[in-house]
Amino acid sequence: MTRANGNGTVPVRDNRRSMQHAEGPAAVLAIGTANPTSTIAQQDQFADQFFRVTNSDDLTDLKAKFERICDKTGIEKRHFHMTEEMLLAHPEFLDRDQPSLDARIEIVATAVPKLAESAARKAIAEWGRPASDITHLIFSTYSGCRAPAADLELATLLNLRPTVCRTILSLHGCYGGGRALHLAKELAENNRGARVLVACSEITLVCFNGPDGSNLVGHALFGDGAGAAIVGAGPFDAASGERPLFEMVAATQTTVPKTEHVLGMQVAGGGIDFHLAIQVPMLIGQNVEQCLRDAFRATLGDDDEDGIPCWNDLFWAVHPGGRPILDNIDAVLKLEKGKLAASRQVLREYGNMSGATIVFVLDELRRRREKDGSGGHQLPEWGALLAFGPGITIETMVLRCPPGLKGN
Repeated sequence: MTRANGNGTVPVRDNRRSMQHAEGPAAVLAIGTANPTSTIAQQDQFADQFFRVTNSDDLTDLKAKFERICDKTGIEKRHFHMTEEMLLAHPEFLDRDQPSLDARIEIVATAVPKLAESAARKAIAEWGRPASDITHLIFSTYSGCRAPAADLELATLLNLRPTVCRTILSLHGCYGGGRALHLAKELAENNRGARVLVACSEITLVCFNGPDGSNLVGHALFGDGAGAAIVGAGPFDAASGERPLFEMVAATQTTVPKTEHVLGMQVAGGGIDFHLAIQVPMLIGQNVEQCLRDAFRATLGDDDEDGIPCWNDLFWAVHPGGRPILDNIDAVLKLEKGKLAASRQVLREYGNMSGATIVFVLDELRRRREKDGSGGHQLPEWGALLAFGPGITIETMVLRCPPGLKGN
């Protein structure tokens, strides 16, 4: 910007841009999670129920294979919005060759934002400020294919102000939660006073169909759930009780070249087709360490790797895409036993809820900190978040546990 004077023009410093920026890194300020009330045990019930409701009990060899897959997942139970009554009313859901997308979308268009509302209300209550103080909303889901979308429905359910800035992330799959948090960090740090509601909600009804031999792993892994987080950057409102749970120090996104064919989703007339190749855990394991180094170099502000910490000195929030993924990360990074305990616990209790799962892992880490802090077990100061999805895309975030909160 310039200003005229008698001798021509002189530059005038424009302070508006610097005033728009927040003070310091963004932080997760509150977390909420929610699941459908219906649960089913993985080992004792799921295979029998799945083959019964899909009229596939005659496929004995396929059922035996599915039982073995379920036993190896490390999952004990999962939550589902879908019921047997729903399948009886919609037999077309069992056959991928029958058109059923419209009926599926009609159901999830209401159920997905309602599930997100339950998680968001918990996060807002913990945050301590009114929902009308939310300035931005980021909604991630693969369970919807219409506009206006679930972000507008959630804003209406929560009575957010009409000026809230909404963003919908569609079909990002399992890295959707990591991407939503990454975007929330950027919005909070570049818009002083912004408070961003991140909502991730998934219902597997849009992918459900009968067993055909190619989709058994997906049916054994995925469950329904919603996670929500409030993200903001300083200055924090101490009067309302705002406090950072996890500082979001630096974030990167990496796409592994030539891996588009190994993991993806495709919207079709019979629902959303999900494809997961057996190479996925190996490919993630081969690339995750470089992603971590890149993220920590962004934290350090240079290319010097001397400051990159030992991986065992960190706490870990890793999307539990499946037990083989966690096992590969453990092996590649040479992590001590228990470093991925929060991720394994979430997988055990809920299965893979796609993009919502990483919020559950952060919540589990927070619970462990609050429960164990007085007993001598504390989170390290620094940590890392990892989420994976179609692409293969890897979201990496450097986290910091603020002083005074490591052991609560």
